[in-house]
Amino acid sequence: MEEELKCPVCGSFFREPLILPCSHNVCLPCARTIVVQTPESEHLPHAGRPLMLMGADYDFPDHLDKMSLYSETDSGYGSYTPSLKSPNGVRVLPPAPAPSLSSSSSRALHGPLCSSSSITCPQCHRSASLDERGLRGFQRNRLLETIVQRYQQERGFTPGAEGNAAAAETACGASTSARCQLCDNNPAEAAVMCEQCDVLYCSSCQKKCHPTRGPFAKHRLVPAAHITQPGPNAHRPSTANATRKFPTCADHELENYSMYCLNCRTPVCYQCLQEGKHGKHEMKALGIMWKQHKAQLSQALSGISDKAKEAKEFLVQLKSILQQIQENGLEYEACLVAQCDALVDALNRQKAKLLTKVTKEREHKFKVVWDQINHCTLKLRQSTGLMEYCLEVIKENDPSGFLQISDALIKRVQSSQEQWVKGALEPKVSPEFDLTLDNEPLLQAIHQLDFIQMKCKVPITVPPVPLLQLEKCCTRNNSVTLAWRMPPFTHNPVDGYILELDDGDGGPFREVYLGKETLCTIDGLHFNSTYNARVKAFNSTGLGPYSKTVVLQTSDVAFFTFDPNAAHRDIVLSNENMTATCSSYDDRVVLGTAAFSKGIHYWEIQVDRYDNHPDPAFGVARINVVKDMMLGKDDKAWAMYVDNNRSWFMHCNSHTNRAEGGVCKGTTVGILLDLVKRLLIFHIDGKQQGPIAFENIEGVFMPAVSLNRNVQVTLHTGLEVPMIYRQTKPQN
Repeated sequence: MEEELKCPVCGSFFREPLILPCSHNVCLPCARTIVVQTPESEHLPHAGRPLMLMGADYDFPDHLDKMSLYSETDSGYGSYTPSLKSPNGVRVLPPAPAPSLSSSSSRALHGPLCSSSSITCPQCHRSASLDERGLRGFQRNRLLETIVQRYQQERGFTPGAEGNAAAAETACGASTSARCQLCDNNPAEAAVMCEQCDVLYCSSCQKKCHPTRGPFAKHRLVPAAHITQPGPNAHRPSTANATRKFPTCADHELENYSMYCLNCRTPVCYQCLQEGKHGKHEMKALGIMWKQHKAQLSQALSGISDKAKEAKEFLVQLKSILQQIQENGLEYEACLVAQCDALVDALNRQKAKLLTKVTKEREHKFKVVWDQINHCTLKLRQSTGLMEYCLEVIKENDPSGFLQISDALIKRVQSSQEQWVKGALEPKVSPEFDLTLDNEPLLQAIHQLDFIQMKCKVPITVPPVPLLQLEKCCTRNNSVTLAWRMPPFTHNPVDGYILELDDGDGGPFREVYLGKETLCTIDGLHFNSTYNARVKAFNSTGLGPYSKTVVLQTSDVAFFTFDPNAAHRDIVLSNENMTATCSSYDDRVVLGTAAFSKGIHYWEIQVDRYDNHPDPAFGVARINVVKDMMLGKDDKAWAMYVDNNRSWFMHCNSHTNRAEGGVCKGTTVGILLDLVKRLLIFHIDGKQQGPIAFENIEGVFMPAVSLNRNVQVTLHTGLEVPMIYRQTKPQN
C-alpha cells in the first residue's frame, strides 16, 4: 500500500495532497514545481530572462501558486523542459529567484504580462488550466492525508522527515521558520496562519490586516510556532498536526457539505444550490451517496480480492512447475546419457547435440515460467497495494472526502480486475518434455539420430487411468462439476474421455459426456441426491480403465432467481433478477431458473406492490408454458390466483377450491412442491389455503408467476420446508 501513499513527483509520502481534474493526486509543493505559465501577449521576455510576476502591492498568497517560470525559448509555448528530476523520474521546475525589481518597476520595464497557468498530471500527462485561485482551486484530498499520517504513525515514521528530504533532493530550498507574508521589507516571524485566507501573519500585520471582528470573526487562526516555511519556491506549511476541522465547501468556506451533485460528481453545500451554479443539477443526500459509493467500492474489491487469491495460488503452481521442470529435465538428461553411452563411439558427437537441445528446451521453459512469475508478481503487488489502500479509504468516516476519490478508486479497482484476463493465470508451458529418444535405428543411421517430438513410434496401447482432481470437483444447487487429468509421464496418446454418472439413487451408470475436455459440468440433476461419477480415456487402440469413483452430493435446498430468458418480454426484472414487475396491464408469465423433478421444495414470494386489486397467480409450470396469459389457463401450469379477498386453484383454465383470504402489499405467498407425495400446496402468510391444491403431479416443474403492471413481487429461495408442514399432515 505504501506506493499508493507516495507522490509520483517527489517519491515521498504525500504532503497536503491535491486532487487534479484527472482524479490523480500530487503534493501541493510538487504541484507548484510543475505549474507552467503560458504567455498570452506579445510582450515576452528574451531567452534566458525569467518571467516577472504581475505587480501587486504586497506578496499575496496566490503569487506562489501562479509563480512564473524560466523559459528556454523566446516564445515559451509548450516546449519548456525543466532540468531537475524527481526520485520517480518526473521532471520538475528549477527554483525561480525572487524578482530583483519591484512590481511597479517590472511593469515599467516589461509592460503588462498576462499569462494563463496550467499543470500537467505526472501520471496520465493530462493538462489542466488554473483559474484565478491558482492551485487552491483544486480540492485537497483530506482522506488521503489522514491515511498517510496514520500509516506513518503506525510504522514509526517521523512526520515530515521524508518530505523534507525529498524537498531537498528536488531543490525546493532549505527549511526556515515561517515568516509573515505581508511585511514589506524584512518579514517578521509569523505568529498565526489563517486557514481561510491561507496567509501567514506576524502579530503586527494580523492586528492591522486580519482583526478578529467583522467578516474575519469566523476565520480560524492556527498558531505558527511549529510551522516551518521552505525557501522561495516553497508552499504554505502543513497544519496536519493541528486539530482536524470539519470539512467546509471550497467555494463557501463557512458552509458544510450537505449534498452531492450527480452532474458534477462533487459534494456541494446549501449555498451552492442557492446561488444557482448547481440549481438545475440532480442532487442526492451526501450520506446516501457516501454509503452507495462505499458499497460499490467494496463490491469491486471483492472481485480483485478473488483474483489476488487466484494469483497467489497460481504463483505456487508456477513454482511447483519450476521444480517439476528441473526434475524432469534432469531425468531426461540422465536417460539420454545412459542411452548414448550404450552406443558406439560414433554416437558421441551426436550425443552432445542432443544434450544441447534438451538444455535449450529446459532453459526456454525456465525463461517462460520466470517471465510469468515476474509478471504475475508485479500485478499481484500492485493489486494488493491498491486493495490495502482502498480498505483504508473505506475505514474513513469522511463522506465528502470519500466521495472526492471514490469514483476514481472504483474505476481503478475495476480496471485492475480487468487486467486479469482469461488465460492470465494459466501456465504458458508444461513441465513435461515432449521428447522421445529413438534408439532402434541401425548404426549407419547414427548421424541422423534426433529427438522425435510430439510423436511416438513405440507400440501404442490404451490410455492409463485418469486421475480425478478432487480439489476442483464441486456441486452447486442441482449441478455438479468434475475435473480430471492424465498421470505424468504418459506417452500414450489420448483421443478423448467418457464421463459416466449414476441416477442419484444407486442405479446403473450412464454416459453424460464424450469429448477431449478435462472439465465438465452436468446440470438438471435432482436436489438432495448423492451421485457417483467416474471417467475413462480412449484412443485408437481402445478404452482405458475407469478412474476411481467420486461421490457428489447436490444441495438440500434450491437457490434460484427469475429467469430473464424464460420470461415474457413485458416482464421487467430487477434486484439481481429477484424482483419482478410487468409493463403491461395484461397478465404475463415469468419462470424461475431451477427445474424440479424430485424431492420436496419450498419458496416464498413477497408482494411488494398491489394496486387496484389485480389477480396475480403463483405456482409451477413446464418450460413450454404459454407466457402471454394468466398462469394455469393452459395444461402446462398449476397455480393459485388470488385477489384481495379470496383465492382459487387453476389448471387447464378450470377453477377449483375457492378459499377465503387474499393478498395485499407486504403479503407473503409460500409454495410447497412435494414430489415425493406428488402434492402442490399454497400458504398465505403462513396459513394453508384450503385443501391440497393438486395431487398426483409428476414430471419436471419450474417455479412460475403471472402478474401485470399493478403488482410487484420479490422471490425468496433457499428456504427449508416450514415446520407447520413437517409436523402436521396436510388438510384433505
